[in-house]
Amino acid sequence: MDEVLRVHVTVNRTDMVEGAEKTVCMVAFSGVADGPYFQGKTLPGGIDTQTYEKGKPAALSARYILEGTDDAGKPCRLFLDNSGKEIDGKMHTIPKIVTDSDSLRWMEHAALHGTVDGTETGVLIRIWRD
Repeated sequence: MDEVLRVHVTVNRTDMVEGAEKTVCMVAFSGVADGPYFQGKTLPGGIDTQTYEKGKPAALSARYILEGTDDAGKPCRLFLDNSGKEIDGKMHTIPKIVTDSDSLRWMEHAALHGTVDGTETGVLIRIWRD
């Protein structure tokens, strides 16, 4: 497996609704990204929507834009749509990426998967190419 990207997320705000059968939590965040192909930061507006339904694994759906530099040294942006669910106590994701970088265009069609691990200030998202 080839590690494509790490996003170090800092939680800025959390809003929650607790229903009878489901809890929905919306997490506003910021962060920085690094890896062998891209270095940058999140743009304002990143949101992770987490759902917790009784008797079912937790699920997430995060959408955000990263702005930075690609592996060719050119400025670029990446849009990430990172959806996932909890499996055996660990969050696993299937990221989808759209980019304006010619060098990183392969990411739009790559088979990617990710994990989410807690940190002191938020989470660490790690994305790999299969």
